[in-house]
Amino acid sequence: MSSELYHTKQQFFLGAYKSLVALSLPDSNSPDYIPTLVYQARAHIALNDPAAALALVPADSENVSLKAVSALARYVSAPDESILEELRDLAVEIEGDDVEGTDQDKLAVRVLAGTAFARAGEVEEALETLGAETEDLEAVAVTVQIYLSINRPDRARREFDRAKQWAEDDLLLQLIESSIGLVAAKDGYANANSFYTEQLGNPSLSSPHILTARAVTRILRNEIPEAKSDLEESLEQQKNDAETLAAFVVAAGIESKKGSAEADELWTRLQTTHPTHPLVVDVAQKADLFDEAVAKFTVPPLAVPAAA
Repeated sequence: MSSELYHTKQQFFLGAYKSLVALSLPDSNSPDYIPTLVYQARAHIALNDPAAALALVPADSENVSLKAVSALARYVSAPDESILEELRDLAVEIEGDDVEGTDQDKLAVRVLAGTAFARAGEVEEALETLGAETEDLEAVAVTVQIYLSINRPDRARREFDRAKQWAEDDLLLQLIESSIGLVAAKDGYANANSFYTEQLGNPSLSSPHILTARAVTRILRNEIPEAKSDLEESLEQQKNDAETLAAFVVAAGIESKKGSAEADELWTRLQTTHPTHPLVVDVAQKADLFDEAVAKFTVPPLAVPAAA
């Protein structure tokens, strides 16, 4: 792997998506061309700009990884079962030898298809596509995120422990461990906090994603002013990012306890810009349940003192 492709992968893993999409693509004859293009397309998708990803990918390409990232972009843009069928077909197609793409391209297909299935709520299919015994660290990273999303940190830890037996101690492995640490909290979030702080000290990296991740660890460690500082900086780099706003709502709410203009403004901003965010949906559902309970409750009449 060239140093340029290594740097591209590191930027993607650490969420430096804006820096990544600004990079110039290698020459089309370079072995780095297709993997770099795939990472750039995935970065556009992560920035919630699937149209830019589709514009980047050659429409007539038969390379399996480019076909997979194109399908993922189209699915994110407009979820449709027919697109998932395309990805299922690709996952079967790469089992054969008569496909256009390297072994790394085939592994990318599994990661991209597994990501789409997870987004669709097809958890078992996603895990099966990624591979139970895979030795592709990116597939392990997505598998771990799926297990954490369904509240199975034990299974996530098992995947990480298995990966440590064969994977090099590289940045992605540390990132996986930090993600698990945020949920398991066995070390008081110290490992995750140290990892994010170390990455933020890299002068060549600008990642609002890592700033938000460290802010979350600081919220969990009850370091609210420091968390808010990280979140403010993150929003300066990536305005109205959903996860950053959600974390800011939590931090402001904890700090004020009884509510504040800042917390109310942030909550309104999150509701307006990201109405389908899990936090917004969850609060709305709980408000509906409260209203239903109130409607069923009859207030008894006030007691009137008996006449003397």
